[in-house]
Amino acid sequence: MQLLLAVISGGYAVGAALSWGSEEVAEVMGDFGLSAAGLLAAVSCYTYARAIDSRERPAWLLFAFSSLMGAGGNAVWGWYEVILGEAVPKPSVADFAFLCFAPPAIVGLLVLAKRPVTRAGWVCLGLDSWLIGGSLLTLSWSLALAHAARTAQSGAPGSVPRAALSLAYPLLDIALVSMVLVLHFRRSETNRSAVNTAIAALALTVLSDALFTSPLLSAEYQSGQLLDAGWFAGSLLLAYAPWGAPRVHPGPEPVGHLRAERPHSRPITGSLPALTPYLAAAVCTLGILYNVVDGRKVDRVVVFTGCTVVLALVIRQGIMLLDNIALTQELAQKENHFRSLVQGSSDVIMIAAPTGTLRYVSPAAAGVYGREAEELVGSELATLIHPDDLGRVVHEVRRFLAAPPTEEPTTRIECRFKSGGGEWLNVESTVNRHQGGLILNSRDVTERVRLQAQLQHSAEHDSLTDLPNRALFTRRVRQALTGRRAGDHSTAVLFIDLDGFKAVNDTIGHQAGDELLVEAARRLQDSVRAGDTAARLGGDEFAALILGDGSRDRGAREYQVHEIADRLRTTLAQPYRIAGSEVRVAASIGVAFADPGITPSDLMRNADLAMYRAKAGGKDRVEMYAPQMQAEVVRKAELAGRLRTALHEGEFALLHQPVVSLATGEVSAVAAQARWRSAQGILFTPAEFLRVAEYSEGGAAGAGPDGSRTAELGRWLLEEAVEQAADRHRAGHDVPVAVRMTAQRLLDRAMPLGSVEALLTRHGLPSGALILELAVSDPRVPFDDLERRLAALHRLGVGIALDGFGSGYAAISALRRLPVDMLKLDRGLVEGVVESTRLHKITAGLLRIANDLGMQSVADGVDLPEQVQALRAMGCTHGQGTAFSGPLDEYRLRRALVRGTFPVPGGVVQPALAGGSPGGSMAIRRGSHNETPVPPT
Repeated sequence: MQLLLAVISGGYAVGAALSWGSEEVAEVMGDFGLSAAGLLAAVSCYTYARAIDSRERPAWLLFAFSSLMGAGGNAVWGWYEVILGEAVPKPSVADFAFLCFAPPAIVGLLVLAKRPVTRAGWVCLGLDSWLIGGSLLTLSWSLALAHAARTAQSGAPGSVPRAALSLAYPLLDIALVSMVLVLHFRRSETNRSAVNTAIAALALTVLSDALFTSPLLSAEYQSGQLLDAGWFAGSLLLAYAPWGAPRVHPGPEPVGHLRAERPHSRPITGSLPALTPYLAAAVCTLGILYNVVDGRKVDRVVVFTGCTVVLALVIRQGIMLLDNIALTQELAQKENHFRSLVQGSSDVIMIAAPTGTLRYVSPAAAGVYGREAEELVGSELATLIHPDDLGRVVHEVRRFLAAPPTEEPTTRIECRFKSGGGEWLNVESTVNRHQGGLILNSRDVTERVRLQAQLQHSAEHDSLTDLPNRALFTRRVRQALTGRRAGDHSTAVLFIDLDGFKAVNDTIGHQAGDELLVEAARRLQDSVRAGDTAARLGGDEFAALILGDGSRDRGAREYQVHEIADRLRTTLAQPYRIAGSEVRVAASIGVAFADPGITPSDLMRNADLAMYRAKAGGKDRVEMYAPQMQAEVVRKAELAGRLRTALHEGEFALLHQPVVSLATGEVSAVAAQARWRSAQGILFTPAEFLRVAEYSEGGAAGAGPDGSRTAELGRWLLEEAVEQAADRHRAGHDVPVAVRMTAQRLLDRAMPLGSVEALLTRHGLPSGALILELAVSDPRVPFDDLERRLAALHRLGVGIALDGFGSGYAAISALRRLPVDMLKLDRGLVEGVVESTRLHKITAGLLRIANDLGMQSVADGVDLPEQVQALRAMGCTHGQGTAFSGPLDEYRLRRALVRGTFPVPGGVVQPALAGGSPGGSMAIRRGSHNETPVPPT
């Protein structure tokens, strides 16, 4: 666009300089060429005004009207010269159009100018305009306009209109020049490039008008001369002005920032607006001096104009003086205000030079740093910052100064600052830019940092032992598996559980338990190396992270870590002196190594699995993780899921195994047993379909790790057994049903008190028709509660059988305290009673105890005829096993009950020991457990 504009204007200037080759062409280009250029400027400004929506639209509409007037004047001029071939009359319509060019342009410049915000500003704007206009008028009057005025006074015909016309052109041009000069320094920031171009176009037009009205050219001017190139270029420049550069919309950038930057980049340009009135007065003085030096009589117009210019200058100076006084007072008030804020602030405000030297320090430094402000002024900022923090602070400051101020006006730095007493204070500083340097607003945050450190420590450490907690231990395991140690697979994690800790809590109290945990934590901390980590995960569970040594020999490393773990186990098993007494606990430890690609959670899980394997293997031992442990966990989880599905979808079946009198072969009772029917129709025993709970081959669920599922299965078994037993009793089969139940299950709070009683009532099962086979395998079972619960059931006619007699250390206590009606021998005794002489003697002794107490006895797992003969010879009254019958469904069971007896191997003989019922039903005999008193133990 600019190149095209230069080419067109240059071509017109060359053509005008060469008189266009002929007088006719020169007249056409001098008249209609200028008219076309003015019309182009009018259309361009009008189109631009329609396209924008802002406060500058009226200015461009006025510029369009001004250019239209110029185009009309040139068209009228061409009508006379080219079409009519006559001289243009003086005055004419063309003169009227030309005179209408300047006023719209002046108003348009006023619209584009930055408007004053006060009345004094408007007055100063008017005074500045008159200073420039009056000065130019004085100079022009002295040089040329006085001659035109005197010609008008001569009285020649037609001289007055022509003189007035000749005076009107320069006077309007002077007004336009005045506005151009004044508004050049007050232009708005909006679309500055377009405004500058428009001002240049109007200035070029005014210059051409001045040359046209000068005495040197006005008499010899003809259309098509070189002077027309100035008007032509001015019109093209005005047409180009609104489209020549993209419009710039000022953003939210603060004015203060612009004022801070502009004086450094354009100091001379910024001073020109202040010098403009004085330059105008100088021009006015030159005009007066011209008249005096030339020896002319001083013209009254010159005197009047000069006096008004001087008066305007004096008034303007007075306004500026008052304005400066007000600004000075306001500045002093603001300075006092901000000085009070700075000096009264509890934060330390410091100003540092670009070299890092402190130029100013607020008085708050004495209270914060313990050093006077005067002492700090002049010192290097780097000497006051802790050496460990200096590199980080320098890096942050350099980064901040390199960033654009609009994107990052401030930054925050926290470092340690040297106080007057020599200690290091934690200081937080807000940093701002200041003349190439920095302003630092600093405050002491030492207490906050100390509190944060305490909170961080509390969040990452156990409150009782002060060892790292699970979160911190997990993070350190993650750090050990990443970074420079990522390839070291000799790192190991130890999970430690204190065996017997619950007994300590239950016997001597939780306070003693806490003291034991603290002492165990101290032993653990003293046993690991300086770079290793000992942690408490919760309760009586601890962990240790043993960092690798880069060893490639996995066997040697495992041996070394196993030795560390075994030594740790021995240390933790040493007696503890708690509350004046000696307490002992053991430790089960699981060890897992950081195999390639393992995650922190998987490594800790492996150590946990190894620890549980150590507890299951007898406790007080060290177990190394093996992959099959995880496979077993997955298998148990799958079995537990299958059990849950089977319970919900009714895939369990209830079978009954007859309990036969060894003397007569009669069915004395039936033992209820659960079976799972798979999708293929195969029945699985509890030992086959569930390994996650404690089951026996012929019983129901006991207490195991998966307590919720076993409890649900136990409830189902009891309800089904009672319901089917009630149906058999109504059908005439008065045989009691035996249901196995653990002592823990009977006392479980999840089983509501009275649920067994309610079940008997709901199904109408008569007294003596239910036998609970009680398994007491946990020594921690509260016998007082269990005794009260069984006594209540016993009063309702529920028989109590002690299951698993001969295995476990709770049997004697159960016999002594519980209302037991019968003893059920453990399967382990029955299986070896024929082959093992030792088991034969033990079993005979146990049966003798039962007979002496007047109790019936039941042998579980009697599968061979030899076992039947041996047990009967020892005095066992009843047997249960495949030697008589396997578990039967309801249909086969009722057929067996109709038959009533099973053949007994060896025939029917009298038992060797008396005391038990020789045959018939397993009747519950009241008070039998009290007939033979047992001395208290």
